[in-house]
Amino acid sequence: MTFEEIKNIIQKGEGIHIEFKESYNKLPKSLFETICAFLNTNGGIILLGVNDNGKITGVNLDYILQFKKDIANLSNNSQKLQPVHFLAIQDFEVENKKIIAIEVPVSTQVHKTNGKIFVRNQDGDYFVEHPVEIAKIVNRKQNYHSEQKIFPQVKLSDFNPALIARAKKLIKLNTPENYWWELDDKDFFMKTGLFRNDENAKSGYILAAILFFGTDELIQNLLPAYKFEALVRIKNTDRYDDRLSIRTNLLDAYDMLMSFINKHLNDPFYLEGDQRISLRSKIFRELVANIIAHREYLSPAPATVTIKKDKIEFKNPNNPKFFGKIDPDNFSPFAKNPVISKLMLQMGRVEEIGSGMYNVKKYLPLYDKNASYEFIDNDFFTTIIYFDKKGGSIGGSIGGSIGGSIGEQIDDLTDRQKAVLELIIANNKISYRKIAEILKINDSAVKKHLNALKEKQIITRVGGTRGYWKILGKN
Repeated sequence: MTFEEIKNIIQKGEGIHIEFKESYNKLPKSLFETICAFLNTNGGIILLGVNDNGKITGVNLDYILQFKKDIANLSNNSQKLQPVHFLAIQDFEVENKKIIAIEVPVSTQVHKTNGKIFVRNQDGDYFVEHPVEIAKIVNRKQNYHSEQKIFPQVKLSDFNPALIARAKKLIKLNTPENYWWELDDKDFFMKTGLFRNDENAKSGYILAAILFFGTDELIQNLLPAYKFEALVRIKNTDRYDDRLSIRTNLLDAYDMLMSFINKHLNDPFYLEGDQRISLRSKIFRELVANIIAHREYLSPAPATVTIKKDKIEFKNPNNPKFFGKIDPDNFSPFAKNPVISKLMLQMGRVEEIGSGMYNVKKYLPLYDKNASYEFIDNDFFTTIIYFDKKGGSIGGSIGGSIGGSIGEQIDDLTDRQKAVLELIIANNKISYRKIAEILKINDSAVKKHLNALKEKQIITRVGGTRGYWKILGKN
């Protein structure tokens, strides 16, 4: 969550997904009622240090760290919240005052706080005690989140321990404050919600666990139709120019899809402040994560990524909620597979729920000024990125920028050589020292990469120290 998003939330005011609570010297008594209600409904954001009218009252600076620690501990205490649930907690400075933001996702399970069930509506949190109303919550969650389907025949020994270790390592690197990475494998599955007991006294590992950590044989035995498809249809539009079929675990599936994207889409040079960032990664890692995190896995239809001359489409089987085109400016994101989404968030595979739309909106104009996008929520959730009809964003940005007779040589460059070349394209009078400063490498490394570009007859030097770099074959 960003500072700008916090400001927008405060400006919009409270609603079904937003709750403000004053909290200067102590946590509000009703805090976990709201957390419980958000978990049981469609998720939401709680801001501590803001009153009901949106006025920032702040949190005492001396209590910030303790409040964050207390919230984390209580959310993992089954006597306070049952089942326990990990929450994302951040603090921000707004109008010279500190506030705390708590992101609460929708959960696959029915939660209680102090033995009571709460749900959320436009008027706030309300206590549910009638068995019929509780049954409605249970049925809604069971019917909507297929990731929680229990497979009682699956044992811990059926999972690939190397994948579990890899997930823990990613969690430790990306969210070290989350203690999941310290747990043994059995407790890891319990705490992440990958092993559960349902209301009918049935227990076992859920579908999400199998998708993340199952062997390929286990996944195919239980989900024979499960598949991701990645296709390039530029020259051969009837069939494909390149194809990747994926039937493996979600950790490897994510990496394989991103490799396919990186192979076929540009990554134009861009500085955010003084740091180079990958626009391709900012946009497409989130869209890849979305078709993994939000697809309907019990559907026999594959999730697909299709790269065409003038667009790229992401499609995944879906349980629609909004039906039709989605306006990112008037949309409340929610997790269709909360357990999968939560684990991907902790592993750093996705930034947060809704960040895919946010990053497309923010970075796509920088990636391709003529590009546009569309999000459609139906039986298949479809994201379409429309590029310039010339296909300028497909198949190698440097080659597209240079043109001429050297396009084929670009593919043979290393990533570092491409980065040096992109800097020269942006400024043909750029110095060794400036290249080294931007790329954070030493002068000798810069000279090595420049010599490689000269040997490949991609660039040549015109003049001495006050001269410039000429790109051979540039139109």
